[in-house]
Amino acid sequence: MTEVAFHFNAPDKLAYACRFARKAVRRDMRVVITGSEQDLRQLDRMLWAMAPTDFVAHCLDEADEEQRMASPVLLVRATYDMRQCRHREMLLNLGDAVPEGYGEFAKLVEVVSRSDEADRSRARERWRHYASRGHQIVRHDLVLKEGM
Repeated sequence: MTEVAFHFNAPDKLAYACRFARKAVRRDMRVVITGSEQDLRQLDRMLWAMAPTDFVAHCLDEADEEQRMASPVLLVRATYDMRQCRHREMLLNLGDAVPEGYGEFAKLVEVVSRSDEADRSRARERWRHYASRGHQIVRHDLVLKEGM
């Protein structure tokens, strides 16, 4: 069963996704990041703007098959059926809804805003969805991590 974790109280979800992707790649993990097309385009720009020593190889879901297979980080629109992804290690959700096909992944990470109440409300709905399907949910409070 897919391991589900909620990383909540993110001051900036896209900046957090950049750090998360960098850390995952340094651990030789493959990550699929899903969200709105607008967020993914901005995330793509942010990943390209990282310092050379922090570079994260990535591509959008519209890239050709060879590039998608070679990239450790794949950015896919929320409307994309995750069952089409060949990377199945980790799924990072920046979107508003439960990703279709999330159960194909070993781990799903939901990122929740610190201050956007609408985002927090939608996250509670996703939490209920996963819990109703028997997932044990791991909580990560990013504010507590900052203070350590």
